[in-house]
Amino acid sequence: MSSLTEHEPHGAHQTRKATASGWIGSALEYYDFFIYATAASLIFPQVFFPNTDPTVAIIASLATYGVGYVARPIGAFFLGHWGDTHGRKNVLILCMFLMGFSTVAVGLLPTYEQVGLLAPALLVLLRLIQGFAVAGEISGASSMILEHAPFGRRGFFASFTLQGVQAGQILAAAVFLPLAHYMPKDDFNSWGWRIPFLLSVVVIIAGWIIRREVQETPAFAEESEQKAVPKAPVIQAVTESWRDMLRVMLCSLMNVIPVVTTIFGAAYAVQPGYGIGFEKDVYLWIPVLGNIVACIVIPFVGNLSDRIGRRPPIIVGSVLAGLLSFGYLYAISVHNVWLAVAMSLLMWGVVYQGYNAVFPSFYPEMFPTRTRVSGMAISQNLGTAVTALLPALFVAVAPPGASNIPLTVGAITLAITVVAAISAWTARETYRLHMNDLGRQDAEPVAKREYDDLRAQVLAGQAA
Repeated sequence: MSSLTEHEPHGAHQTRKATASGWIGSALEYYDFFIYATAASLIFPQVFFPNTDPTVAIIASLATYGVGYVARPIGAFFLGHWGDTHGRKNVLILCMFLMGFSTVAVGLLPTYEQVGLLAPALLVLLRLIQGFAVAGEISGASSMILEHAPFGRRGFFASFTLQGVQAGQILAAAVFLPLAHYMPKDDFNSWGWRIPFLLSVVVIIAGWIIRREVQETPAFAEESEQKAVPKAPVIQAVTESWRDMLRVMLCSLMNVIPVVTTIFGAAYAVQPGYGIGFEKDVYLWIPVLGNIVACIVIPFVGNLSDRIGRRPPIIVGSVLAGLLSFGYLYAISVHNVWLAVAMSLLMWGVVYQGYNAVFPSFYPEMFPTRTRVSGMAISQNLGTAVTALLPALFVAVAPPGASNIPLTVGAITLAITVVAAISAWTARETYRLHMNDLGRQDAEPVAKREYDDLRAQVLAGQAA
């Protein structure tokens, strides 16, 4: 029987401290990323763009939101390289500072009335920096937690990366929505909207305090000691692991589910052209409720992936979420608000977490230590960037006045989720591979019975 340390990196494993660092860092960074999304819809059209044509101002403001997704693949190349050559801890601190300072700067920007076109130009520049920075967060935090986690519990601990992301979105709503609701409109439009951005200085202070306490991961430390750190991890990842990078990119198309729920679904429900007529307040709360449910579900699914494997939850969650999209869109089409909310929570808050809770362990486990951050960051952000185009595609194929909108958009959504499920199915199972064997095609997984015994030892040790 294998020992717990065989094929595992030696050194101090700061499992709980690394998990807390990843969770809080992801929460704070995605708070920054999503307060921008809220402001782009509610306030930026009036503040940073000419008010001669409100429609053009709205389109331009939402376009600056999309710019963040354009920058993510670029950030993935640079930050992936940094994470694989300078360490997981270093790349996470770099991401935190880039995100924090750029978000605070948005809160200090002059308006269009004050400086003219310089205002939207600076806004786009800062959004590019935000997108660049967030590209390294999930891959860096997932790798950090995974490499500190004990064998047999990597799925559970890595899932907290995404729980932090969902919590960051809840925090963004918790700060922004009460300000928008309770402040006098003129005060909110003139200066109140800046408060959530200026509060991001907390990101810099809290993130620095937390992340400086975490040591570099044992896996990366061993690579450094053995002088095995690659000079060009991006090239090495592409040449050695391009098949797994393609799998990750296709699996990342699962971002279609939140797109259908919160972007196209919201437009379908509230925009006058579609004639449904739901109240906008309902769709402001769907992301909040969905993220609350997700925060509860994620650790359970992460733990399940340590028991039965990574692929089953991803495959089942992907296909079921695609099927439920028909029901969600149908509920909107028949003007049933409560059924639409219930279907969205089931589809996004519960079933989608079969994918969302597991990919933070599954993706980095596909790659060896030397190229882990690069391989995951580049492929995941390329896939996510593609989904940023989906709202425009959905509106093009199912414009206002079209018939069978739930069937049309649901069919595209299901087809995409099936592609993601097939991609996961073609990957090798990783949960019973030791850390030092990850990314090796010839590596033999630990036998199931032996794995269960080793995992029980870990659980007993953590409970003691």
